[in-house]
Amino acid sequence: MTKRAVCLISGGLDSAVTAFMAKKQGYELYALSFRYGQRHTKELSCAKKIAKAVGVKNHIIFNVDLQKFGGSSLFSTSSHNIKNHTLKDIGKRIPSTYVPARNTVFLSLALAYAEAINAAAIFIGVNAMDYSGYPDCRPNYIRAYQHLANLATKHGVKGKTIRINTPLLSLTKAEIIKTGEKLNVPFRKTWSCYRGDAKACGRCDSCLLRLKGFQEAKVKDPILYITNPN
Repeated sequence: MTKRAVCLISGGLDSAVTAFMAKKQGYELYALSFRYGQRHTKELSCAKKIAKAVGVKNHIIFNVDLQKFGGSSLFSTSSHNIKNHTLKDIGKRIPSTYVPARNTVFLSLALAYAEAINAAAIFIGVNAMDYSGYPDCRPNYIRAYQHLANLATKHGVKGKTIRINTPLLSLTKAEIIKTGEKLNVPFRKTWSCYRGDAKACGRCDSCLLRLKGFQEAKVKDPILYITNPN
């Protein structure tokens, strides 16, 4: 019997590697992406490309307008600028790009989808090593959410655990990229920049972490930057 998994695909590097890791483990993938009020839709176009490349069974782009609540510089209606930091300062405080309870909302919808299609697992590309300091990317958060998932679902009550898989949780960005290289992840189809321009800015927190990872992995980043660092 084919085992199914819901895979959260944002269009970014981490979620792409996670999807390919899930595929290698033999799961039939059901991709879930979100249009949540973010400044640009470039990441969603990348999510579609990644979902196609990894060969998902189905791809749902779910509309959940979190910008109605506000609270993040990532929203298209936000008047707050996305602030750039130096690498040494990234992760020391929760940045303005944090979206209130985003992973909790996304995982809740993924859990509902997984239970509806009788999936055994959910894959999410959260990372607690080279990351921006978001509270919903930490190991204790994932452990707590797994406990909730076991309590809150019919599957869980019947002992059919829907496992929350976070294969990148303890990897550095360089290790993630090296893993992706081995799996032939099409990094050229991924997008990390907080801005949705034709080229990545190379200055925002997400770009800096991505560039650091490619440099340490000794792999050329295939996407274009405003000032190409390669």
